[in-house]
Amino acid sequence: MLGSLLFGYLCGSIPFGLILTRMAGLGDVRKIGSGNIGATNVLRTGNKKLAAATLIADMLKGTVAVVVAREAIGLEAALIAGLGAFLGHLYPVWLKFKGGKGVATYIGVLLGLAPMVVIVFAVIWLGMAKLFRYSSLAALAAAVAVPIALYLYGRPDIGSLFVVMSLITILKHHANIRRLLAGTESRIGDKG
Repeated sequence: MLGSLLFGYLCGSIPFGLILTRMAGLGDVRKIGSGNIGATNVLRTGNKKLAAATLIADMLKGTVAVVVAREAIGLEAALIAGLGAFLGHLYPVWLKFKGGKGVATYIGVLLGLAPMVVIVFAVIWLGMAKLFRYSSLAALAAAVAVPIALYLYGRPDIGSLFVVMSLITILKHHANIRRLLAGTESRIGDKG
């Protein structure tokens, strides 16, 4: 199972946001906005297509890790590979273990394990984003809802993984939570 974890980690550790912004001639995405490598920060470059490409690539690295491990070994390996991909995005070896917040990779792991529950994530994220225009708040609300939805959907076999990933997501958003409480969090569409 260590192989599954390592495989997932290596998939997840590919910093697509950084790679794509550099390839587009926009420099180092870590030097703008929140300093993260994810799609929300890439959006702050003003390039919506690049942000969408980052979102899709960061999702797919989670999906690929899960699907390959499940097909090669089984569900337990897929769960471990999914956790590895998520941790790889958060702590990529290539960037001195300073990555993103993992939301897109979280969605990708969910897509590979329980595609129907991605709809729950999307509806909650979109609803919260439309109401409040805070990507972080939308992601936190959706991450809290997913484990509940998995248990209600009859998937407790994978629910525990998402409890762990949701808790890590909340912890990784600690600065966002402080800014939300202080009223200083950047809204979707803000450049800074």
